[in-house]
Amino acid sequence: MRKIIHIDMDCFYAAVEMRDNPELQNRPIAVGGNSARGVLSTCNYLARQFGCRSAMPNHQAKKLCPDLIIVNGRMEVYKAVSQQIREIFAKYTDKIEPLSLDEAYLDVSDCELFSGSATLIAQQIRQEIYEQTKLTASAGIAPNKFLAKIASDENKPNGQCVISPDKVAAFVENLPLRKIPGVGPKTAERLAKHGFNTCKDVRASNILYLQTLLGKQASSLFHRSFGRDDREVQVSRIRKSLAVETTLAQDIMSIEEVKRVMMNLLPKLTLRYKKLEGYPIVKQGVKLKFSDFNQTTVEMQSQTINEQNFLTLFSKALTRANFRKIRLVGLTLGFADKSQSHSEQAQLTLPIV
Repeated sequence: MRKIIHIDMDCFYAAVEMRDNPELQNRPIAVGGNSARGVLSTCNYLARQFGCRSAMPNHQAKKLCPDLIIVNGRMEVYKAVSQQIREIFAKYTDKIEPLSLDEAYLDVSDCELFSGSATLIAQQIRQEIYEQTKLTASAGIAPNKFLAKIASDENKPNGQCVISPDKVAAFVENLPLRKIPGVGPKTAERLAKHGFNTCKDVRASNILYLQTLLGKQASSLFHRSFGRDDREVQVSRIRKSLAVETTLAQDIMSIEEVKRVMMNLLPKLTLRYKKLEGYPIVKQGVKLKFSDFNQTTVEMQSQTINEQNFLTLFSKALTRANFRKIRLVGLTLGFADKSQSHSEQAQLTLPIV
């Protein structure tokens, strides 16, 4: 039984703009081109109360909400924030399927944190996202991708919904078909004309009859109506790094204590690296977060997991403590693109002068 989390950022682009410009707080805003022919990329929840939505023409949105503020998008900023969020995901699982900059599936079936509780893992991920980006995320937790995606929309914004295996049948039974991904307005209308409004209606029918209405889509809809989805989380991004870290129960200060924490993390880093398929190491690093929540990272080029290198990096990082205690210790590896040639990789691993 898989444990799938679907993380969906809340009005992501608009939320970033409100975060970076306090004057936009508590005002209806949308992100998109300012031209009359432009369309909205997204809008905040206040604008949605007026009926504004993504892909809506600007002029139509302005009619619905005359006070709507439309700001130009900053894609490079959104990409940078999205990368921050992906790095948080990677602390909990290697099985990540990004759907866009603001949402992703995570398979946490093998994650042992929080005694393997996907509910608590999702809660912690959302908390870390907020702590690091000041943005909120919603989550759906379920045995498969289909249900997790639907669940993530149930308690938006800044909430999560859990569909445990024993609750799947009851949850799906009265689910409106229009909520199933792939069932658009026209398909929903066509199904409704034939008496299909909920999953319960589909269950009472059969695939052959549904095929006369939907063609190839019939089989998928029939299985979804029972909550079935065997699709695996597809890792579709190039991994650039690997990190393990721990937040300490009590802040520490002595070099020996820090080294002891590092030696406990090193086997975990090694084990996680072995699970990857041939990622070439080009650097390793150490991260320390201090008692005042400031942090530092030091790195050096390396082609292997080298214990002595980590000790050297720790010594350098500790010189930046300035009598501050340490609350978090982390080890990192940086990878080259697996498609690079050996000569390109060699250039990346030249000694630092």
